Amino acid sequence: MTTGKFGAVLRRPGKARPAFLELFFDLVFVLAFFQLSKELLAHLTWTGAFQTLVVLLPVLAVWVSSARFLDAFDPEHPLVQVLTMPIMFGTLVMAAATPEAFGHKGLVFAGAYLAVRAGGLAVAIFSLRGHEAQPSAVRLLFWVGMAAVLWIAGALLPGSARGALWITAAAVEYAGIALGFPTPRLGRSGERRIEVVVSEEHTAERYQQFFIIALGEPIVVAGLTFGSGEFGADRTAATLLAFATTALLWRIYIHRAGALLADAIVATNNPRRVAILTIYSHVLMIAGIVAIAVGDELIITHPFGHSDPAWIAVILGGPALFLAGRATFDFAVFGRASRPRAIGALALLALIPAMKPAPPLAVATTAALILATVAVAGTLRTRRIRPEPSRPG
Repeated sequence: MTTGKFGAVLRRPGKARPAFLELFFDLVFVLAFFQLSKELLAHLTWTGAFQTLVVLLPVLAVWVSSARFLDAFDPEHPLVQVLTMPIMFGTLVMAAATPEAFGHKGLVFAGAYLAVRAGGLAVAIFSLRGHEAQPSAVRLLFWVGMAAVLWIAGALLPGSARGALWITAAAVEYAGIALGFPTPRLGRSGERRIEVVVSEEHTAERYQQFFIIALGEPIVVAGLTFGSGEFGADRTAATLLAFATTALLWRIYIHRAGALLADAIVATNNPRRVAILTIYSHVLMIAGIVAIAVGDELIITHPFGHSDPAWIAVILGGPALFLAGRATFDFAVFGRASRPRAIGALALLALIPAMKPAPPLAVATTAALILATVAVAGTLRTRRIRPEPSRPG
């Protein structure tokens, strides 16, 4: 393997632990998730949910690409730290523009996104000259370039046209992940480990840390909402339930698969497949967490109020999305989907029509009980049989 002229800035084999730079970088996503949940709460309709998803997808794409960038490069090198700052600032601009991404700041949002993606990849391509991982960065830039036309065109058009073009742009980029980014003269990404991940331990810990960052969103929302009113018994019970739900999300995520991702990446004969499923599963889980944060604010503000159908959909749909993503994550690590998590997701969706007469607090309690059942089922399975090793295939 060659290292190229800039080999000094590449991550050395012994430096697997995430660095302070990476944790610092993740802070901008606290703002991004907060903005997304507030915007969804303000526009709790099918259109609002669609627009939130459209904006969430590029935000998560920025994190995935940046995590990959810092997996290959040494985050303690001064040059890498300097180059990371514009990416971080661009992400901050994206997050700040999120509430008006479908309004008058659409071009700011799309421009910041493309500057972050294309700029980071251009730096990677230049720095990886002579390195066998460079073609992977070239493929990524090619696909970002294809989607760029749609991102810019969408930013110049209003309303539904913007949504249609932007969701197509996001679909192009996420489809490229599954297809291996086929590119003229370079073909598609192969199965070589260097094209997927440099350090298995580092990659696994980065996903774990990012998930914890995402869990901070319902904690922040619950605390701010609770603190904005009286500390009555009903609001206190709703806040306690919101906290318990967040704790259950953490428990379900980390139990077994969340702790074995690094082993799965090492053990697999197809690292690209594990990487693809890991990305997709975290998109689903984090989308669920954003919805759960919205539900937390609703149940704390109106614990015994009338349940609007949209409220029920978000209170039950958020945990369902999370469990669907978590079942996909199991498939990435163990080569099989988790039955309790899949059943839990289906049960939550099936209950949406039946919960119309119930107040928000009762709806959220039902969701928490299903999550608790899933968590207990996972724990009992581990105790019944020998702990299952990762078998990603």
